[in-house]
Amino acid sequence: MTDTLTLDLDRFLGAWDLHRTIADRLTSSDSRFTGTASFETRDCGLLYAETGILHMVGQTPFKAERRYLWRQEDDRIVVDFEDGRPFHSFAPGDPTAMHWCDPDTYKVVYDFTNWPAWQSTWRVSGPRKAYTMVSTYARAAH
Repeated sequence: MTDTLTLDLDRFLGAWDLHRTIADRLTSSDSRFTGTASFETRDCGLLYAETGILHMVGQTPFKAERRYLWRQEDDRIVVDFEDGRPFHSFAPGDPTAMHWCDPDTYKVVYDFTNWPAWQSTWRVSGPRKAYTMVSTYARAAH
C-alpha cells in the first residue's frame, strides 16, 4: 500500500470496473469474470456488491454476483459476508489476510500501489480446490 493512501472507506465509494481471472491448477483451466463492483454507504460501513458475467471453460457464460460488508475498525478494514459472518481483515502495513473455510484455505493480498486502480489476489488451496483469482478494479468511466 502506498504511504499516501489511507484506509478511509470513503475512498472506495462509487462504481468500479471489475475484471477477474481465475487460474484453476486442478483442471488446468482459466476462467474470467467481467463486470462492475460498487461500494455504497450502509449504517455499518459500506456494502460491496459486484455483478457481471462469468466465463468458464466448457460452460455457457452466466451472471454471477456477490456481496460483502466492509467496515473500518481502528486501523483495519474488516470484510464480512453479507449476513454478518466474519470473512477477513487487513491493514495498510499488512494488506494480507487469510480465511479458513473447512477444509480450504483462502489467502489474499491487496495491492493499492496504483491507486485508484487496485487489485486483490486470492490463492485458494485445499483437498478439492487449487486456484489463483486476480481481481483488478478501476474507477468506472461515467
